[in-house]
Amino acid sequence: MSQSEIEKAGRPLGSYLTRERAGVALLFLMNGFMIGSWAPKIPEFASRLGLSEKELGLMILVFGVGSIVMMPIAGSQIARFGSSTVSKFAAVLLTPMLLLLSVTGEVWSGVVAIFLFGGLIGAMDVAMNANAVATEKHMRRAIMSSCHAFWSLGGLLGASSGGFLIQKLGVFSHSIIVTLIAALMVVLCWRIVLHDAPHPDEVKDETRSRLPRSPLPWLIGVIALFCMIPEGAILDWGALYMRNELGASVALSGFAFAGFSCTMAIMRFAGDLIRDRLGAVMTLRICGTIAICGLAIIGLAPNTTVAIAGFALAGIGISNMVPIVFSAAGNLPGMAAGVGLSVVTTMGYSGILLAPSVIGFVAEHTGLASIFLALSGFLVVVLAVSRLARHADGAHH
Repeated sequence: MSQSEIEKAGRPLGSYLTRERAGVALLFLMNGFMIGSWAPKIPEFASRLGLSEKELGLMILVFGVGSIVMMPIAGSQIARFGSSTVSKFAAVLLTPMLLLLSVTGEVWSGVVAIFLFGGLIGAMDVAMNANAVATEKHMRRAIMSSCHAFWSLGGLLGASSGGFLIQKLGVFSHSIIVTLIAALMVVLCWRIVLHDAPHPDEVKDETRSRLPRSPLPWLIGVIALFCMIPEGAILDWGALYMRNELGASVALSGFAFAGFSCTMAIMRFAGDLIRDRLGAVMTLRICGTIAICGLAIIGLAPNTTVAIAGFALAGIGISNMVPIVFSAAGNLPGMAAGVGLSVVTTMGYSGILLAPSVIGFVAEHTGLASIFLALSGFLVVVLAVSRLARHADGAHH
């Protein structure tokens, strides 16, 4: 990019909003929207393929395996082609995936479809987070929380409209609407995403830089893992818990994830400002405490109203934990941002992806209420090592 192009691309739409920021926000919005739209389809998908809770757990595991297989591949392609190219390529391939999941009639085609869906969600996720780090550096200010806010907003739009649209129009029509909206978002962001140059030196250094020897990124990866396991549990099992254990209707059961996503999105929009005021460590500690209370309320809820309140409280708490951890990963001393980020995102997302399938197996024996209670224990561990989040404060200084 020439200097004039860079200046033109950085032309502010306001003091706080640039074209690149809008572009990366749209990527997060689209990815969240696809996942949110999938959440209310899960019970219908399970009944169409005749899956028990345990088998649905295995299916969700396939989604997770797809992501974990594709994430490192996407990471290596980012070094080769730049994060904007990889993000856009993954987004285009992801767009028709819900249509595919709506027409699969037998288990094996379901396995293939869900593997691809998980893989493309994961590949796009790593690429758009890398683009957000590049945009943070380009703008010289923290934007990670608000990027994740757009992801939550997408999840909220997808989850809250999904149950309603499926009930009114049927599964296939819902998928067509989702696909068209996702395609529109990809078209809108195409020209304005920050175009970062490839990093050929990182490709050459890949063998040296693949697995860091320092324990720091691995420890931060564990924090990401423990923050994201509850998020994955709410995404994949929230609706089923509401239906099976609290007797909610199809439309109402979608409000578990919707309530969670709603408070999460609101708090993430405020997150960068709160973090600037209180610092990353204090913000993480306050968030962790609120999340523990929310998960406890979900597990002990006597009815759907209390449960939805618990999901909303958990959303407030979990909201800014992950963006802080990702910012810390991208700013570890003496380490390329991509290296720290790839370790932490893969570890974190393995929590959101693999843990829910383990929960499926345990839930057959214990019920989901006790699982939500147990998940608050993970966040107690995060509070114990919250000091490590101080690296996030290097993001915009």
